[in-house]
Amino acid sequence: MALRESKKALKARAEEINEKLAHMFPDAKCELDYENPLQLLVATVLSAQCTDKRVNMVTPVLFKKYPKVTDIAAAPLVAIEEIIKSTGFYHNKAISIKGLAASIIEHFNSEVPNSLEELITLPGVGRKTANVVLGNAFNIPGVTVDTHVGRISRRLGWTKNTDPVKVEFDIMEIFPDQEWTMLNHRLIFLGRRVCHSRKPACGACELASMCPSFGEGPRDPSEAAKLIKTGA
Repeated sequence: MALRESKKALKARAEEINEKLAHMFPDAKCELDYENPLQLLVATVLSAQCTDKRVNMVTPVLFKKYPKVTDIAAAPLVAIEEIIKSTGFYHNKAISIKGLAASIIEHFNSEVPNSLEELITLPGVGRKTANVVLGNAFNIPGVTVDTHVGRISRRLGWTKNTDPVKVEFDIMEIFPDQEWTMLNHRLIFLGRRVCHSRKPACGACELASMCPSFGEGPRDPSEAAKLIKTGA
């Protein structure tokens, strides 16, 4: 692959990669369990530095006890902390959850707002969390740059940036907005299952021929296949 790639060639390769990802992960989706925008918002806040699997073990208990935004806002901080303790950083997360609930009640008539500008005014909510909620709860396209999306975008040559916001805009420039949400899910599936941070399964990856970073992990197919994970 040429060291210098035109924007046209980059977009063509990126489109091919996205099509291949759709074939690789036809069931790609948000792996947080939720039934409404509030539940997804809270679950996404809890997912910071924590696995989705762990969050999905905690949220049913939390939402059963505090089903409405008013319930969360009125809940004792220590009670929320006790429920979410296993997700890590539980004190700060509990403060954010209570704070965002209070803000939604005060500023948004008890309804989770559906714009990036409004969502990021909520305590504990940044662009990443906002885009998760927009794309999955409201079907409003957004690019969520977590560690997987950032790492893979750099490996695929879509960006050289490490700043998540800059990576977000680089991806938005390459892909049409209708692709953003599903592309996000596919990249996260790839990152969790194949393109690992320390040792990617290069020799068993279907994107090998299109990836400028091929070889960062084992090239041998049988050795690489041992690295593939089947779940999150």
